[in-house]
Amino acid sequence: MFKDAYKKLEGDEAAALLARINPVLDLSAFTPGAAAVLTHDLSFYPGYHFVEITDNNISPPKTACAIYKDNEVVPITWNNEPLYQLNARAPITLNESNITAYVKFFFTYVRGRHGRFMIAENVDDIEWREDPPPAARKAIAKMLIPVSIKERRADGSYVLGACMMFRDSLFAADVTVAADGTVQLSKEELLVEDMPVMDDTLGQ
Repeated sequence: MFKDAYKKLEGDEAAALLARINPVLDLSAFTPGAAAVLTHDLSFYPGYHFVEITDNNISPPKTACAIYKDNEVVPITWNNEPLYQLNARAPITLNESNITAYVKFFFTYVRGRHGRFMIAENVDDIEWREDPPPAARKAIAKMLIPVSIKERRADGSYVLGACMMFRDSLFAADVTVAADGTVQLSKEELLVEDMPVMDDTLGQ
């Protein structure tokens, strides 16, 4: 979802970042030269950057993600706790130009005990196990909407509309984001169920 924004680090630049991040990851160390190091800025955390590190020389590939600034490193643990702590510390800065990016980031890197909600703005965002028939694909495409602002409230919170996959079902929902970055779903509406998609509960 953020691939177009990534910058690939190589050489000494990649090695220096790995030297900062390896000690805080709950994994064996990534080796400079063997790992692909991709970064991008985070507009809702001014001065902070996101990094995705992947070692494709082992099977299955090993991947880790983190948010960093200067000497601070926040590993992505696939739950909301590190993000909510960073929201208060950074602090998070939300506005009309970055609120949709924050919502997409949140649901990409936070998942619940029983799986995660995966935003689907178009048919290709859905992780199909097998391609649906053309007619079904067209019908689903008509249901999908881009993440968009529905309301900005006086308290600094936002309400956005989105479509999301949860397990094998497609939902429409309102996403309320408080000024402190807390995210809540409401008004969930089931659109399609029993879809031929990958089982997200089996891995990250």
